[in-house]
Amino acid sequence: MEKISYKPLFSLPVIVAALGYFVDIYDLLLFGIVREPSLLGLGFSAAEVDSVGGTIINWQMGGLLLGGILWGVLGDKRGRLSVLFGSIILYSAANIVCGLLPYFPGDKETLTYSYVGLRFIAGIGLAGELGAGITLVSEVLPKNLRALGTSLVAGFGLSGAVVANFTVKLAGDWSIAYFIGGGMGIGLLLLRFGVIESGMFKAVSHSSVSRGNFFSLFANWDRLKRYLKCIGIGLPTWFCIGILAMLGNQFGKALGIPGGIKAGDAIMWGYIGISAGDLFSGVLSHILKSRKKAILWMMAFTLISVVWLLYGGIKTQGMYYFLCCWFGFGTGYWAMFVTVGAEQFGTNIRSTAATTIPNMVRGMVIPMTLGFGYLQDWDVSVVNAAAIVGLLAFGIGIYSTATIAETHDKDLDFVEE
Repeated sequence: MEKISYKPLFSLPVIVAALGYFVDIYDLLLFGIVREPSLLGLGFSAAEVDSVGGTIINWQMGGLLLGGILWGVLGDKRGRLSVLFGSIILYSAANIVCGLLPYFPGDKETLTYSYVGLRFIAGIGLAGELGAGITLVSEVLPKNLRALGTSLVAGFGLSGAVVANFTVKLAGDWSIAYFIGGGMGIGLLLLRFGVIESGMFKAVSHSSVSRGNFFSLFANWDRLKRYLKCIGIGLPTWFCIGILAMLGNQFGKALGIPGGIKAGDAIMWGYIGISAGDLFSGVLSHILKSRKKAILWMMAFTLISVVWLLYGGIKTQGMYYFLCCWFGFGTGYWAMFVTVGAEQFGTNIRSTAATTIPNMVRGMVIPMTLGFGYLQDWDVSVVNAAAIVGLLAFGIGIYSTATIAETHDKDLDFVEE
């Protein structure tokens, strides 16, 4: 039996990708954590927090959609490293300026536009980190270690949400948390100078094959089906985080939980679970020798916790946070989902696909939150509105996973014609 060396899992590209994703998640979730204190601190009323906060979140997610395309194409045309450098500079600068918002002159309307604009710019920057990192790691690691490598990147990286919540609590000032996030990003740039470009990309870059053509994903029915299914696989993850965790304050009221639910704590417990789940999903995929089986098992595990949270009659904060941790662990297949996205496509559009797919999923938070709100406008309860949105998300996720091609141990040295 051939002996497997795990040394490549601790190579510089894997370490730097993990640290980069850590900072990415810290900054991505930071607004969700400081939404209430930051808006209240800027002079908005408690009644305005949900509406203004929802607008800012949607614009940030819109930035992720646009940035996913921008950085994905750039990653295939200019290289994976160009994205890793450019994206972090952009979102780090945006976060530092967010920390300066208390010193901005102007009325509420001006502050709203400023906050929206900065989180939109941050969203564009944040869109590049995961896809480029996973693409690079997938291409430099041996195929039998890809699942473990990408799980290490995601498992460590997702703990950034936990650190973000503790940073806000310990700093005692939301603006300092923004400064810390921006500072970590700038510091990470120094590590990236030692990372080498993917050999697969170098080989393709010297050929005549077309690279980074985003519209080529839609030019072929088979390719488009693969792309849409990859997006569908990820929908349950952001239903759980974008609805059940980020909007936890609404569920606290609807379920009659004494003391209510703090969105920051719900997000933190969710990401504690996700970090552990991502590490587990890589091991599970490695043992089962299947991406699809690992994802389907974890999706089913997640669904149990969602049904329990919505209809299990929970009445305590502790139980709500426990279930956030549970569905977080289940949605820890996020690493496998992004890896599948990278493995489905050829080297010439791999970065484009792997970067846009997770950001398309993040962008789906917009129609999910709008649908969630729209259903409530029609007098559907908070719980039932979430159940309807969740049913659609899980239905699409299960179908997409069950019908997509298996990519375990697939050779990635190929191009799309």
